[in-house]
Amino acid sequence: MADPRFFNRSGPFRLGQLAGLVQAELIGDPDLLIQDVASLAAAGPADLAFFDHRRYQADLAATAAGAVVCKPAMAEHVPAGKARVLVRDPQLAMATIAATFYPDEVPGGAALGETWIQAGAHVASDAKLGQGVEIAAGAVVQSGAEIGDGVRIEAAAVVGRNVRIGAGSRIGAGASLTHCLVGERVLIHPGARIGQDGFGFAMGAVHCKVPQLGRVVIEDDVEIGANSTIDRGSGSDTVIGRGSKIDNLVMIAHNVRIGAHCIVVAQSGISGSASVGDHSVLAAQVGVTGHLSIGPRVQLAARSAVIEDLPGDAVYGGAPAVPVGEWRRQIATIRMLGRRKKKGDAG
Repeated sequence: MADPRFFNRSGPFRLGQLAGLVQAELIGDPDLLIQDVASLAAAGPADLAFFDHRRYQADLAATAAGAVVCKPAMAEHVPAGKARVLVRDPQLAMATIAATFYPDEVPGGAALGETWIQAGAHVASDAKLGQGVEIAAGAVVQSGAEIGDGVRIEAAAVVGRNVRIGAGSRIGAGASLTHCLVGERVLIHPGARIGQDGFGFAMGAVHCKVPQLGRVVIEDDVEIGANSTIDRGSGSDTVIGRGSKIDNLVMIAHNVRIGAHCIVVAQSGISGSASVGDHSVLAAQVGVTGHLSIGPRVQLAARSAVIEDLPGDAVYGGAPAVPVGEWRRQIATIRMLGRRKKKGDAG
């Protein structure tokens, strides 16, 4: 259950209303009042919990939750007397229900009201602010910036000259934005750096800096994690496609193009002018060499190193990255060689 000092809870809601929200089959009392969402271990009789893996069967057996969200195939494991909310994807359903209880935690969820600028914020006189904008103390909005309806700019964030931020977006504390166009409902976490010049030099006895003359274009519904960095393009733009989610501590270089609905996990790095196809997933610490193309719907295992183009609709792993079956055979072979070496040493 969320700490009320930090989170504002809505509700209660009737269980039938919540089940309808996620198009679930409900086995139980639709008029049961649900006060909150909680884990199986922490839930009480007025709470809704979810069960999506057999490893949590012991928690399920002991739960005090009044209702449980789960797959139909797992309904038989829910203790007698508990309401069952049956859906194909319990995690997605629980995320939707949790956002109903805590709408303020979803960018763009707040109703529009009067623009609110805290004392100590610095907003240029020619900046354009929409309705219901919130700008916290210490934030800076520079000349020519355009801030859409319902945008929240948190403490000490800097929105650079002529930057545009779409409606319902949220800029975290201490983030900095320059040379960028940000779409609607974008969530940029604290400390992120967007639009600084890319790492480009004409190499020689004296390295000459190449002017970085592009932008960063962030499309709608993107999330960018804390302390991640996205460099602006050197000529063409750096583009983050609609709905993509970028974790903390990710580095994206100039001219990179990330497709729609991609996932890039912590400490990954994508070198200049590489492209990543729609719906691809880069697990933690993946490295991508510059000027490469990764096809759509690719999955890359953690710590993979991409050094050549990868066709889409496949899973890869290793350094260098190869199809996952080949990678697993490589690992198995190395393990066998290690065991043979130990036997030889013992002899």
